Amino acid sequence: MSATVDGDKSALVPKRATHRAMNRVRRVLRGPRPEAVPALVGSACTLVGLIDIAAGVFPRFRHSRMHTLAEVLPGALGPFAAALSLSTGVLLLLLAHGIKRHKRRAWRAAVILLPAGAVAQFVYRHSVVGVLLSLGLLTLLLRHRGEFAALPDPRSRWRALANFVVMGAGSLGLGLVIVSAHPGRIVGSPGLTDRLEHVMYGLAGFEGPVDWTGNVPWTVGYSLGSLGLLTAVTTIYLAFRPEHPAARLTPDDERRLRALLATHGGRDSLGHFALRRDKGVVFSPSGKAAVCYRVVSGVMLASGDPIGDVEAWPGAIERFMDEARAHSWTPAVMGCSETGGEVWTRETGLDALELGDEAVVDVADFSLTGRAMRNVRQMVKRIERGGYETRVRRARDLTDEELERIRRAAADWRGTDTERGFSMALGRIGDPADGDAVIATAHKADEHAPYGDLKAIIHFVPWGDDGMSLELMRRDRSADPGMNELLIVAALQAAPALGIERVSLNFAMFRSALARGEKIGAGPVLRMWRGLLVFLSRWFQIESLYKFNAKFRPRWEPRFVVFRSTRDLPRIGFAAMQAEGFVHLKPPRPFARRRAAREPRPCAHLTRRAEQHEVRAA
Repeated sequence: MSATVDGDKSALVPKRATHRAMNRVRRVLRGPRPEAVPALVGSACTLVGLIDIAAGVFPRFRHSRMHTLAEVLPGALGPFAAALSLSTGVLLLLLAHGIKRHKRRAWRAAVILLPAGAVAQFVYRHSVVGVLLSLGLLTLLLRHRGEFAALPDPRSRWRALANFVVMGAGSLGLGLVIVSAHPGRIVGSPGLTDRLEHVMYGLAGFEGPVDWTGNVPWTVGYSLGSLGLLTAVTTIYLAFRPEHPAARLTPDDERRLRALLATHGGRDSLGHFALRRDKGVVFSPSGKAAVCYRVVSGVMLASGDPIGDVEAWPGAIERFMDEARAHSWTPAVMGCSETGGEVWTRETGLDALELGDEAVVDVADFSLTGRAMRNVRQMVKRIERGGYETRVRRARDLTDEELERIRRAAADWRGTDTERGFSMALGRIGDPADGDAVIATAHKADEHAPYGDLKAIIHFVPWGDDGMSLELMRRDRSADPGMNELLIVAALQAAPALGIERVSLNFAMFRSALARGEKIGAGPVLRMWRGLLVFLSRWFQIESLYKFNAKFRPRWEPRFVVFRSTRDLPRIGFAAMQAEGFVHLKPPRPFARRRAAREPRPCAHLTRRAEQHEVRAA
């Protein structure tokens, strides 16, 4: 039996408070956690860069007590230090993002620039705070240099052009601020045109029409010259540095993937899309599984489930995560199945969110009879009475002339300038290696059509030995509405003769929200969410695609997005839109090869309306 004295308890309270205070002091002295240093230093470099730019543009924006010491420094250092401070600030702003992403080259450049910025601030602006901040960041970079080991990203020559445009515009705007930052010493009253002309001459290293009293012309000249030199040097470096090409599927990689698909391809309907040749691939140590991916805006984006034996998935996933860490890419998976999501989250600690549902039709259960299929049945009968006929064949059974005509027609009937699709698109038709693909075509005699009697195309890729997945749907805009319904029904009816038992149609994003939100008794939050999706459907066809798929009475298979953190979701979503072709950030190609002359194409908004009408038609 034991007893506790109340006085003894109260005596422990000050000791615990002292212990907690000592722990806080130790944490402060120990500094931030190593894994948090890149984000901290990157944000601080942005702040230091802005301070350096302000120091170069406005040398007296803050009073200093060190003017007496500064008077003994050589006077010629003033204008040069202003230019150095300005250049250092701009470069630190450019490097801040790379530092946050653990890039080794960004670390090396920052280690050189931070002392230069500290010297420039001390000589020109006499700022002790700025100097101490720069040196403190330098200490963190040197102490935690092991955190900055990420390899460079794949790159292209387009970055040189983008750098020239962005840096040129920034230098022009900053130059106008520099020219206008000394209103009390300017000679005369130069207008905006004169100031802009002075900036243009100054960036090229020449004197302009604006003049000042005192040493201001030297300061402005050095600052503008440094901005122009910085723009030119960075652009030349980006243009002539060795190019790191983006990952591509090599012939050996494709051969190994096809061998895995031959054994395990029936498990995932998206498996064959891993053979896109603009994807990279990592294999498990045993070679029995693989993950295909593409890097978009710093996001390492995989699609579907890993290829191969489920037991070997963890090895391929581990290689995928190692590659993401080596380059400091954000890992993400789009459209994986429930089983795939469970393996990804278990092996990596990532999180998963339901993205939508895939429409899968079991051929044995499909029939046009019944009230539920009345609209589709009536549309198909009406089109058939209009003189259309359909043909469903394996790609290997078509002649080279037919395949070439189908390829040209599909490219011409595309509603956008670029090919869309990533997770459920192959990007090619009639490749000799894809002989098991199924092509359904609609025909109607037309002497004046550029592609003869060809009016619509639907392309399916293999899904194991007994299935196929819809890859693209294209039609002549002059053809009757309902071509897609006609060809899907024809493909489903011809499937038994081809040995096909299941057909995967389109992927419907947020299907469950749309379905529940339109039912009686749906709550206000669900109705509001559905209203937002319907509004976004004006551009992305979210609701119309769901209703189009629902016509064929499919079973719905949920698909998930796997991500590391909730704050990464906007970035992953933007990267996915880029990969799918909805967002384009590449500069235009002024010398791109023009397509052969063809019939006039409808305007973009008319094309979109026609596509929506076709999908919504019943």
